[in-house]
Amino acid sequence: MGAERRFGSVRARTTLGATLVVAVALAVGAAAFFLVLRGSVLAGAERTAEARAEQLAQAVEADGADAVSVLDDEVVQLLDDAGDVVATSDEAEGVRLPPGDPSLVTVDEETVLLASEDVESVRGLDGDGHVVVGVPIDDELETLTTVGVMLAVAVPLIVALVAATTWFVTGRALRPVTRIRREVDGITADRLDRRVPVPESSDEIAALATTMNVMLDRLDRSAQAQRAFVSDASHELRSPLATIRQHAELAQTYPQTTSVSELAEVVHEEGLRLQGIVDALLLLARLSEGAEDTSEAVDVDDLALAEASRLRARGLEIDSAGIGAARVCGSGRLLGQVLRNLCDNAARHAAGRVSIATREADGEVVITVEDDGAGIPEAERERVFERFVRLDEARARDAGGSGLGLAIVQGIASAGGGTVEVGDSRWGGARFTVTLPALP
Repeated sequence: MGAERRFGSVRARTTLGATLVVAVALAVGAAAFFLVLRGSVLAGAERTAEARAEQLAQAVEADGADAVSVLDDEVVQLLDDAGDVVATSDEAEGVRLPPGDPSLVTVDEETVLLASEDVESVRGLDGDGHVVVGVPIDDELETLTTVGVMLAVAVPLIVALVAATTWFVTGRALRPVTRIRREVDGITADRLDRRVPVPESSDEIAALATTMNVMLDRLDRSAQAQRAFVSDASHELRSPLATIRQHAELAQTYPQTTSVSELAEVVHEEGLRLQGIVDALLLLARLSEGAEDTSEAVDVDDLALAEASRLRARGLEIDSAGIGAARVCGSGRLLGQVLRNLCDNAARHAAGRVSIATREADGEVVITVEDDGAGIPEAERERVFERFVRLDEARARDAGGSGLGLAIVQGIASAGGGTVEVGDSRWGGARFTVTLPALP
């Protein structure tokens, strides 16, 4: 298993691929070089033999067969048309050299290259003849053999050197990956603060390490937010349960201090509060998972007018003059939740006036809810959309708020491809602006 894994590694595959490519290229190059060199050497010897054959043919035509017989150190023969030997040099005694195209033969254990030239009107011949000359090429063949041996030795050595170099360089390049892998192996859910080392090479591996660290930062923030959410949710859920338990224990221990109706009222109120928290958490969970709700054409202005009427019934001064026609594609239930949460938040913090406005422009629907309350400090305007965040803890609890309303608003707006922002109202309070894509 270890051998298979090592062979299947990037280092092994890179080394094998580079070695095969270089080996094939060198083998083909060496073979081509040797063949070209051999052809060049033999062509040179052939030209030399043909030139000597032409020179001797002229001498034979001028002096007759004696021009061949007197030669000592050359392989030369004069043949008639029938191929019989008419004259021969001392080096060619006892052999018959065939005329025709250049060819290689062995004479006295020496390799020679033969070339022939036709002769005419030679004394002692009834017709034409042929002069055959052999040029020794042992030195050339020895040179070719030496070159072949050198290539046969050099190519495997170069291939081995390339393989070793590729193995070393690839291993050195992948060494940071090994360190990153070992570091990642040690990162667990409770150790998300650890980061992988970033090499100083400024290459793709460094970019990978940087990306992994950014991912770990996101996971760390997500884990911290999850732990904070679980802690806050536990606290919020524990609060109504503790209230119910305390009143139940009080009624059980001191029945004369309370009545069944008072206990039922407390249980009912805290049960509604508990149900509201659970419903809000479930809605946030569905929004986080991207669960789609019913998509339909929704008249946002109708929802805004309904909320204005509801707030007027509570005795607030409501400015609804800015409510204009606006339609979006989405869930009427969720968009109603957006307006309900924004209006309840405004009513909770308003001194007496709340303004609701809707408009459609440039392919967008803008929903605005503002109040004349104390407003939200600029440093806290991002944090108000986090879960269970209350800038005024006591007032939020007294009003029944759980700190989830604005988080739900942001989640619904984001799920619908929109945004939500908070700023200053015209009266100095808070102004919430939700922007959503208009219905095409």
